[in-house]
Amino acid sequence: MPTELQTKEFDLELRHRSFLHEGLIKLFSAFPTGSHPMATLSAATAALSTFHFNHLDMSKESEYQTMARRIIAKMPTIAAFAYRHSIGAAFIQPDISKSYTENFLYMMRAYPGGKMHIDVDGERVIKEIEVKALDTIFTLHADHEQNASTTSVRNVASTGAHPYVAISAGVSALWGRAHGGANESVIKQLEMIGSVENVDAFIARAKDPDDEFRLMGFGHRVYKNFDPRAKVLKELQVQLQDELNLDSHLMKIASKIEEIALNDEYFVSRKLYPNIDFYSGVILTALQIPTSMFTPIFVIGRTVGWITQWIEFKKGKGMKIARPRQLYLGK
Repeated sequence: MPTELQTKEFDLELRHRSFLHEGLIKLFSAFPTGSHPMATLSAATAALSTFHFNHLDMSKESEYQTMARRIIAKMPTIAAFAYRHSIGAAFIQPDISKSYTENFLYMMRAYPGGKMHIDVDGERVIKEIEVKALDTIFTLHADHEQNASTTSVRNVASTGAHPYVAISAGVSALWGRAHGGANESVIKQLEMIGSVENVDAFIARAKDPDDEFRLMGFGHRVYKNFDPRAKVLKELQVQLQDELNLDSHLMKIASKIEEIALNDEYFVSRKLYPNIDFYSGVILTALQIPTSMFTPIFVIGRTVGWITQWIEFKKGKGMKIARPRQLYLGK
């Protein structure tokens, strides 16, 4: 484990590396206003390789560390810029006086000049509980064995491509609704259900084998029992409700679905428990994060795991290009 001094030095290094090259910033103007942030994020991440092409060939540990810390530091900035471009808002540069997570929220919310939204009660400052909540989400999404996006990163790494191009491939893979886009789908489904009174009818539809409707945010390919990450976010959700006085319409619908699913034999027998996507979507909504930014937030957290996987793969002995085989059955 790093010492307190090493942790502080690492934190300060990320703060100072969070700024983007002016040339990269100009790239955003090439995308139409309204572009989904994930599309812009993937393109900008790939483009980052042109500004740091020297990372293509590395041999020293210090070179690997510089490359990894650079992409980890810049990803929140790229994500925040992608969002602000999507809504036609001016970019907010990073503030080195702020921590990693607080800085991201600042770049998302601030007005030019660094001020936050001001209403009759004063300036809406970023609360400590909000930083803690997003910190937790980043940490829980950091790495999760060989999922689709991580496998994509390692496959691209096997070709000898630039590390940031490999990360861009991971971003693209994560965008899918069956992967990183699942929590966005959870919120859209809660909005579709509309009210607590409609929950029973949709539960019945989910249990009907002849109905294609399925509840989003339940079950997991790896966790056949309860998703341990979901337990952490469940506790966090309760804390957010208490400290931010939240009682949102969507949260009521989600709580009703959760209550039924945890006690209904149909879901219990099939081990269809709420997973991390179910709770993260609700929490991000509580943090006033727009749904289009749910998956980019997943990207920020997962970048740490992706780049670590890339380094592990590149340092491995006998590294070979990924080459899955395909069996032709003649049909």
